[in-house]
Amino acid sequence: MPELPEVETVRRGLEPVMTGRVIARAEVRRPDLRWPLPDRMAERLTGARVAGLRRRSKYILADLSTGETLLIHLGMSGRMLIAPPGAAPGMAGDFHHPQAAPGKHDHVVLDMEGGARVTFNDARRFGMMDLVPTAAAEAHPLLAGLGPEPFGNDFNEPWLAARFRGRRAPVKAALLDQRLVAGLGNIYVCEALFRAGISPTRQAGRIAPDRIARLAGIIREVLSDAIAAGGSSLRDYRQADGELGYFQHDFRVYGREGEPCRSPGCTGTIRRIVQSGRSTYFCPQCQR
Repeated sequence: MPELPEVETVRRGLEPVMTGRVIARAEVRRPDLRWPLPDRMAERLTGARVAGLRRRSKYILADLSTGETLLIHLGMSGRMLIAPPGAAPGMAGDFHHPQAAPGKHDHVVLDMEGGARVTFNDARRFGMMDLVPTAAAEAHPLLAGLGPEPFGNDFNEPWLAARFRGRRAPVKAALLDQRLVAGLGNIYVCEALFRAGISPTRQAGRIAPDRIARLAGIIREVLSDAIAAGGSSLRDYRQADGELGYFQHDFRVYGREGEPCRSPGCTGTIRRIVQSGRSTYFCPQCQR
């Protein structure tokens, strides 16, 4: 499932073709994805101007001139694909050929002012879309219980220390709790704990304050590095322009079971264990 860096990369890719532009025509090609799509969705989107695109955790929110917000979650395999206006072969100037017909898994198609097409493609249909009043978007059931954003001022050492205090759960499980910090997923928690030198099995409430302080900064560092690399392409993920992300080439532990640790001077081997049904990768020598 795409995590914060992948969703932020997609949001940034959508901005140039959506922000400030009118949805000239919306086509909804099925009644549901993971859940039923909103009533009259195509009608409510057509003619609306996109006032802005923002991200909350792993969700993209498109604020519309109609006072509604389009809430998007990519699910396991969802993609937002951009097809720019295409010049007709051999022609110059403003001549354009029609966009290709939507494919089998193209479920929502937005033809934007200026000719670009934005398509929500989802082979497994675990993604979702909803339309909610912009003023009440943060109160949506999927957003209301989320913790602070990792890049926000509310996520800091005191916040993390307070949420860890007294917790007997492993730190890996604690960081995956979206009520503690929004947007973190399995990949980036594994990578952050490695960089911080903290074992994923250590109880969250037994981590020293100085290590918590370092961990808060490292979480931001890992996420920033991943966004700069366009996210991590595993299985279905692509950027909005169809390009792969490249952060997977910089994984230090994730997916590297049995391989040597990349820390200078370390002779350890990356291990995989299962925690709460999720694979955890770590170096037993570097992480304590």
